[in-house]
Amino acid sequence: MSIATVLNKSATLFGAKTPIPFEGLTTKIAELLSMAPTDVQNAFWTIAVGALCATCCALAGCFLVLRRMSLLGDALSHSVLAGMAAVYLVTGGVEPVPMLIGALIAGVMTAVLTQFVHKAANLPEDSSIGIVFTSLFAFGVVVVSQAKHVHLDLDCVLFGDLAFAGVDLRPMMGWLWPHSFQSLVPSLVITLLFLIVFWKELRLTSFDPVLAVTLGFSAGVMHYLLTTVVAIVTVSAMGVVGLLVVALLIVPPATARLLTNRLSTMLWLSCLLGTVATTIGYFLALKWDSSAAGLTAVVAGIELLAAIVFSPLDGLLGRTIRTVRLRTRICAEDVLAGLFRKQERGDADAGVAVSTVQECIELAGNGFLAAGSIRWLKTRQLLDHSGNRVSLTARGYNYGRSLVRSHRLWEAYLHENFDLPHDHLHDPAEAMEHFIGPEIQRQITDELAAPAEDPHGREIPHIER
Repeated sequence: MSIATVLNKSATLFGAKTPIPFEGLTTKIAELLSMAPTDVQNAFWTIAVGALCATCCALAGCFLVLRRMSLLGDALSHSVLAGMAAVYLVTGGVEPVPMLIGALIAGVMTAVLTQFVHKAANLPEDSSIGIVFTSLFAFGVVVVSQAKHVHLDLDCVLFGDLAFAGVDLRPMMGWLWPHSFQSLVPSLVITLLFLIVFWKELRLTSFDPVLAVTLGFSAGVMHYLLTTVVAIVTVSAMGVVGLLVVALLIVPPATARLLTNRLSTMLWLSCLLGTVATTIGYFLALKWDSSAAGLTAVVAGIELLAAIVFSPLDGLLGRTIRTVRLRTRICAEDVLAGLFRKQERGDADAGVAVSTVQECIELAGNGFLAAGSIRWLKTRQLLDHSGNRVSLTARGYNYGRSLVRSHRLWEAYLHENFDLPHDHLHDPAEAMEHFIGPEIQRQITDELAAPAEDPHGREIPHIER
């Protein structure tokens, strides 16, 4: 059934005797946007169901991502079919409540069997998950394929019915509400209660399970409780987005993880990202008459791609900028150290080392960042630039002196503790001089009893940066 057909069917709802919440507001918005009230009402409920589903999945999925158990979400979304198949074998029917109970039991069994195979067979956990969920899923497929009188809607299983959420309304408390609320609202309540009650235990077992066990918390119990909650969320969300529930369980939390290092921020940010994905996915599906759940997963993937590129913490763009800044600083410090050594050797006019811009660029390595390093130095008032002649300012002289001090202290440290040959000391000291500040200089000085010279017999400057 296409989304256009769904919108046509939703027209009968406004004529029903049972009232729809916010019907008056919906009508006003429809008049303001020059749209049919049924279209506005369908969009409103679909976005509400999508947001609720995304929130449930994101809250549980954050801990799957942190625990490196992302594949478990995929396993649960497939293995629930085995639970429903088992219920059919026992009862001979497909009533909703027994099917839900069977799906939940299958989800919990997936976690238990995964841990059993992982420990008993000494297999990696991801291999154990793959073995268990494919076996259970295959069992469910075999049973369903043999049940000739049972109709399995593959489109519903794969893609859910997010696009139909706005028209599948049922009376509750005297109003018409989306039928999906009957499973999603309890799922959200259970998830929130689980987070509130076990917040401290979840944080400890997710970030430092060894410390949690040392403090008396059972990491195994928390694992099975979390798995049970994830199973509940997965079963309730599958009716909305089908097997693509794994996209809402993993992709928004993974995206949020790229954007923050705080767990509380990660939780609400993943909920927001999931809600945006379901909302945009629905409107794109409405425009192209396509699968709302499928486009939700696509939008979530685009969000993740954007975070990979633009994240200020670990994004490609941010890392590139930080790398360029670091290399520019290193090139600039090579210029300062080179000019200080030139002045130290006495190759200076009136006690000030003077060089040309080209000589400074050569000291910076002649790379594409060399010219930028000269600007870096001038901006920070470390160089005086007059025409083609460049010299150190007093501030630049002290900076360069500290760099050379770090270099020679590190050579002395390597020679004292590792007994390296003299010709093996310069290169590691050349790299480390950019990362040794005053505090480390003091530690090396104390450990080596304030050496006056490096292993090559050169004086170690005494002024720290």
